[in-house]
Amino acid sequence: MSLLVVGSVAFDAVETPHGKIDRMLGGAATYFAVAASYFAPVKLVGVVGDDFTARDAAVFRGRPIDTEGLERASGKTFFWSGRYSADMNDRTTLVTDLNVFGEFNPKLPDRYRTAPFLFLANIHPSLQLNVLRQMARKPKLVALDTMNYWIERAPAELEMVLHEIDILVINDAEARQLSGEHNLLRAAARIQQMGPKILVVKRGEHGAMLMQKDSIFSVPGMTLAKVHDPTGAGDSFAGGFMGWLAKAGKVNDRTLRTAMVYGSVMGSFAVERFGLERLRRLKRPEITARARQFRRLTQFTL
Repeated sequence: MSLLVVGSVAFDAVETPHGKIDRMLGGAATYFAVAASYFAPVKLVGVVGDDFTARDAAVFRGRPIDTEGLERASGKTFFWSGRYSADMNDRTTLVTDLNVFGEFNPKLPDRYRTAPFLFLANIHPSLQLNVLRQMARKPKLVALDTMNYWIERAPAELEMVLHEIDILVINDAEARQLSGEHNLLRAAARIQQMGPKILVVKRGEHGAMLMQKDSIFSVPGMTLAKVHDPTGAGDSFAGGFMGWLAKAGKVNDRTLRTAMVYGSVMGSFAVERFGLERLRRLKRPEITARARQFRRLTQFTL
């Protein structure tokens, strides 16, 4: 089944202990779309400026990614620059230039409005709600990402959109901030009262947790020889997670657990090189092999 993503397409400048890149393609919707496209057809909604060239757009070509919804506006594309700490667990934002993204008002092409799976990437909650209002019918599954900025500055709008989604995908610090609870079990229970019945908590190198009312499933982090760039890890995780669910065409405990594994697989590939370099060159057998590695990490007998 097809999958619709609405979010940012950007240029990034990143410095890590493994090097420095002054300009590379990034953005939440970009990482998400490329990761998800290995599992299901993706419809992309975002905005880029005059500086977004055919060479930049090549990352979407040859993949089942529909870019009719990628708007072109006069001006420059969203730009972000950051520097990571020695252990890459912390990062400092150096520059954030919203550019054309600052006026982004998502408009769904008519044929996007019936997509059965919808992922609302990290944008203003009022825009996320606007996208939901444009859908011709309620999707089979709606998942949403947000961040501390919106939790602090747009709590009322965020509360409104949370009432209308199925899955919230955030990191552990954001879960604690949103719920006011330090313990993740209590945090999940509080967030589920806000609307989403399923909470996916990203924990960086420590893996991720799937938290439902009556069950918890945890996926470990993949131990890698080298981590070059963590920038797109979370969005690649979300792409793998939602891509697998769209491929399965149904949402139940089994497909959700498998989706967590494939989300972790795609996130682990994303960090192995700068930007999209590793994701865009993946082969399906590599994805399958790494999923089996995750299985071996957690397999045991009693």
